[in-house]
Amino acid sequence: GPGWQCRFANDINPKKVRSYRQNWGDHGVVPGDVRAVPSTAVPSADLAWGSFPCQDLSLAGNGAGLDGARSGTFFPFWSHILRLGQLGRPPPLVALENVVGTLSSHGGADFAAICGALQAGGYRLGAMVIDAALFVPQSRPRLFVIGVHASVDVPGPLVGAEPTEPFHGRLVTRAYAALPAALRDRWLWWQLPEPPPRAADFTSIIEEEPASVEWHTADQTAHLLGLMAPRHLAKVEAAKGLGRPIVGGIYKRTRREDGQRVQRAEVRFDGLSGCLRTPGGGSSRQLIVVVHGQRVRTRLISARETARLMGLPDSYQLPERYNEAYHLTGDGVVSPVVRHLAAHLFEPLLEAARPAAAKPARTA
Repeated sequence: GPGWQCRFANDINPKKVRSYRQNWGDHGVVPGDVRAVPSTAVPSADLAWGSFPCQDLSLAGNGAGLDGARSGTFFPFWSHILRLGQLGRPPPLVALENVVGTLSSHGGADFAAICGALQAGGYRLGAMVIDAALFVPQSRPRLFVIGVHASVDVPGPLVGAEPTEPFHGRLVTRAYAALPAALRDRWLWWQLPEPPPRAADFTSIIEEEPASVEWHTADQTAHLLGLMAPRHLAKVEAAKGLGRPIVGGIYKRTRREDGQRVQRAEVRFDGLSGCLRTPGGGSSRQLIVVVHGQRVRTRLISARETARLMGLPDSYQLPERYNEAYHLTGDGVVSPVVRHLAAHLFEPLLEAARPAAAKPARTA
């Protein structure tokens, strides 16, 4: 939002750093491994946000959990936050984002370790699973752990006495119940309003003449349709009878049929894209199928379309190379989700934490 300024940004991937600088400038950017970032380089801020890699926590990943080389970067990140606390400048707010598999990784032990780290650092916390489909036409549930420092008085309306839908579903309540009693005692059931009904569907974000990809030939489309099992082909046939253009998302998956591993193309026509995933997360790139009457066209989803699915405006500058753009957006956080959190949780908390006479721009 316009009331925020970013004071520090870090990523190990030089291509992502280059894209960040292209869109936001060089102020506060410290590239490289978070383990090697000098502690003096991390400034004070109102909000510390950490989206650590999901590969070791994702259901599509290797299951190494917080001990993995990638997802284990949470602890070096957290060491910087602890240092700010030791200097008497702890961030009032901490936000952690990751895949929902974090809740169940290693039988809940990884989630308990994260919650324990926040509590030991002087934070009360609560968790929510927010599906980006509430905001954009993409199915993308993600875990958000929001911590507030003990020095902040939390306004009563921001916290409920019990979990509520749609943000505290079965996965969150089950993970909460498995936490040690000491962690449950400092738990907060954050209360967020539901956003207004989403206006856009998958069809509305499609480019007719994308610059980053080409439409498949008739033979390529026929081959893709040939990879579909009967029930998915039936979805395509049903779409032909609608009398209007309709867009579906396709992922190629390996299925076991009659004792053998078979590659299948699976399609959905529910107005939503499947979750954008990068190859590093253990999945393939998404394809689209556009059906209008008897005409069926297919291709890879374009780079700009992936950005739109993440809530980014068309003015956002993407890498020229398709794979770099897809990797950038597929690893990102849907921006309208973050804005919803800022408007209805972060900003009210910071307003309560600051004296009325001191209301500078918020920092992260």
